This record gives sequence, structure tokens and C-alpha cells, in this order.
Amino acid sequence: MSAMRPSILDRLHQRLQTRRPCALTDDGARPRAAVLLPIVDRPRPTLLFTRRAQHLTTHRGQVAFPGGKHDPGDPDLYATALREAEEEIALAPASVQAYGQLSDVVSLHGLQVTPWVGVIPPDLPLRAEPRELDAIFEVPLDHFLDDRRTHTDVITSGGHTCYVPSYRVDGYVIWGLSAMMLVDLLAQGFDMDIDLFRRPSGVLQHHPLRPVRHRPRQ
Repeated sequence: MSAMRPSILDRLHQRLQTRRPCALTDDGARPRAAVLLPIVDRPRPTLLFTRRAQHLTTHRGQVAFPGGKHDPGDPDLYATALREAEEEIALAPASVQAYGQLSDVVSLHGLQVTPWVGVIPPDLPLRAEPRELDAIFEVPLDHFLDDRRTHTDVITSGGHTCYVPSYRVDGYVIWGLSAMMLVDLLAQGFDMDIDLFRRPSGVLQHHPLRPVRHRPRQ
């Protein structure tokens, strides 16, 4: 890591280390997965994303964070996120400084996903695994902190309604489950006034059958 880490990352690390993420009730019925939200330690910090390859039969062309399903050989879900990131983008686990865990989300298909935040050095020799991905790209964090959404997707499923921002950056569209995780990062990590369950101003687009994050049981 750089010796002069931007203060915004220092504050992020402190906030994530002192908060307790919301965990969903785990009855063993849902398959588990984990993703890594890699923040690149640049003078203007960026968030790293991937894009699913067009030849895939599911989720092709969708923007996502590195990650995937938990393997029985993984000691924990953080190990899952690191393993998948290494397999997908050749990110060495030793290059990741763990910052903390975000709240679980559940996809439309019932996959329970645990997001982890980690900081990585700039200009690593990353490469996209061509069987899964066709792009790796970065977006400055301030694009999201300034809330430069193009519109808000209204996602309704299972009696829950979420207001999920959608962003378009250099031809890439960041939306859905990845945007839900991003909202939690912005709210919990950067104290941004943003909430999936509060209707925002601006253009709304309704999507009744999309992934929905469920509120954890109290």
C-alpha cells in the first residue's frame, strides 16, 4: 500500500472495523457466495468492477464484483471472495488489505452473498479470465459519492421494494445486486445519506422481477 494513503480510505477502514454488518438468518437452505469490492489505492481512489463475458448462458454482459459460490474447501467466506478474485482477475490474495464486511444480500435466485471490502495497490498485472469475463475496469469512488446515477430502479419482490441506483460509466452499466452492495458501502463506509428503502428524487424505472435485498431479522 502507498505510504500516504488518502484520508478517505483511513476513514473507511475505521468505520468498517467498528461496525457490525447485518447478517441474514442462516438456516442452511440457501447456497452461499462471497464477493470482493476492491478499492484501488490511487490518489483518486477507484472501485474495481468486472463484466461477465457475452458467451455465458447466464448473466452475460452484466457488471459485477469479483466473486462466486462458496466451495467446501474454503475455510470461510472471505477466503471464498479471495479465491474467486484470484481465479477471475488474477488478484493475488496477498495484495489485498482487508477492510471489512458489508451486509449480506440475497439474489432473485436465492443465493446469499456476503460482500467484503479490500484495498489493493494500483497498476497490478490483473487479467480477466476469458471463460468468465471480458473486461476489468475502474470507476472513481467520487462518481458514486457524488451520486451520479442515471436513474433509480424500483425493484419489487417478496413484498419488499428497493430503490436501487443505476450508473452508466464509459458504456458500462452498474445496477442490480452489485448496486445494492455499493449502496451499503456508501452508507456504512462513507456515511453517505443513501438508503435502499427510501424513495429518492429523480427518474424511476420499475422492475418487478429482479434481485432484492431482504431486511435482516431483528
